[in-house]
Formats: sequence, structure tokens, C-alpha cells
Amino acid sequence: MKTKLQSPKLQKALTTGLPLAVLGLVTVSSSDLLFGAEEKSKSKALTPTQNEIVLSNEVEWTPLNPARGDKGPQAGTLWGDRAANEQTGFLIKFADGFSSPPHIHNITYRGVVMSGEVHNDDPAAEKMWLPAGSYWTQPAGEVHITAAQGENNMAFLEIEEGPYLVLPSEQANDNGERPVNMHEKNIVWLNAADSSWLDIPDSLNPEDGPQITYTWGSPKKGQISGALVKLPAGFTGTIQNSGTVLRAVVIQGAPDLQLADSAESVTLLTGSYFASAKGAIHQVTGESDKETLLYIRSNGGFKVTQNEN
Repeated sequence: MKTKLQSPKLQKALTTGLPLAVLGLVTVSSSDLLFGAEEKSKSKALTPTQNEIVLSNEVEWTPLNPARGDKGPQAGTLWGDRAANEQTGFLIKFADGFSSPPHIHNITYRGVVMSGEVHNDDPAAEKMWLPAGSYWTQPAGEVHITAAQGENNMAFLEIEEGPYLVLPSEQANDNGERPVNMHEKNIVWLNAADSSWLDIPDSLNPEDGPQITYTWGSPKKGQISGALVKLPAGFTGTIQNSGTVLRAVVIQGAPDLQLADSAESVTLLTGSYFASAKGAIHQVTGESDKETLLYIRSNGGFKVTQNEN
């Protein structure tokens, strides 16, 4: 059943499966992969013109590789279309003990671990398991394997251009980018005393308020960037979109969200997503006893403001 908040404003999440082996590489621009595609592409999927929500229990799951069926990873799209030449954000589920053969991708992708543990590295590398809250970047053309362990393994992936293809390792190439594997224990967090993107009441200690870490891109006006935002237990406040693009995915937690143009609020379980129209201010209430972790991508920054208790 669809939430009332999505009709008619919520776009339905679509999914597409792709085979592990295809012929040929798709030619892409490395500059577009990094920062430029958001402004250069004219796809309607790239710039939200209205506020929208996709709940994780509404996502349609299909095999990432139809040839492997249920034995391979399952994918569910939050925005875009990974089979098309456009930006896409999607969830991926792995079975416990999954391990891929060595392979490459035609495009660079970024991932954030939501549950379980993921390993993504050179085939000869020892396993470095990334728990929930960790993130990684896999450059196009670089040979690697992906593995997962745990009863419930899920991650969020995003690409700047598609289609998202899995290709044989024999087609490996070096596009100049380098991989990133950031364990959640190694993340450096900034608070309201360090970042102008966070605002708290004068009575609150910055260390007790929201925190942010920038994961990729350039956090400047007009530039695309990604960030993880940690909201403390009991958080009440707002998230304001300062640019034309803001897309947020719940990595951990179950906050309540009231969109700027709605009188209703909805609980966003892990894997849920919302997009924001330019200038919109949304009300957010975190769980009373747990932190909330969001992944947010934007092209003009955003402001997280905590209310006075």
C-alpha cells in the first residue's frame, strides 16, 4: 500500500536487472562522473521539482543479475534508472556469505553500508569488513570483488551516469580515480562549531547536536557533494534545501518526516528516501533512544537545524 504523501507527488521506484556479462564498454566522461553530470544532463530524474518520499517497504526488488536470480544480489531503485544514462540511487541486498567473482564496472559507483558487513577490494586483498555506517567508492574499470556477511546485508549505491554494467576483468582499465574504503570507526565528524551546515540552540553543547562528514565531491555552491549526517537521539528540528538538488536516504534509524508541503508525517525506516524541492524546509523527529544516520547529496548545500528542547 502506498503512503498518502506520495500521491500524486511521489514517483514510484522502478528496478531493472542487468546481466553480469555484456559486450563492450560504455564510454563515459570522468569529469561528468565526478561533478558535472548533475548540471549537464537534462534528465527529469536529476532535479527534484517537488517534495517526494519512497518508503523502503514500497521498493520493488529484482535480481541485479537475472541470470543468477535469487542467488545473486537483489536491487531496488529509489530514483533514476540504472539501465539508462542518468543518475540513479538504489538499494542492494546480499545473501550471507555472498562473494562475487573478479569483475569491473563501466562506471564509478559509491556505496554506504546499511546493515551487515560488506567487503569491496582487490581480489588479492585480505577481507576488510565494513559495518553499517561505513562507505566506499569503486572506480570504473578497476578489478575487484564484493562480498557480504551477516543475516541481513543491505547497502545503498549511487551512480552519476549509467547504465550500471558488470563486465569481465579482462576489460580492466585505469581512469585515474582511486578506491575509497572508509570504516565507520575512522570517520571524522564535524559538529555545529565546525560546519555552517549545522545549527543548534545556544544552550546546547555542539558535541551533543547533529554531526556531519563529507564523503565525496565539493561542498560548495553549485557543486555536487555527498555527506553523512548524524542526528542525536531525541532530535527534533528541520532540514532545509539550499540548492536545487537534495536527496536523502535513511542509512540507520527510523525518523519521522513531515514534508514542507504536507500536514502529515511519516516514519522513514532504514532504506527509505526523500527528495526536496528548492528551498523546502522539512520537519524531522528522530527516535528518542537511537541516533539517526542519513546520507544526503546536494548541489547547493543544506541546513540541519536543531530545535530548542
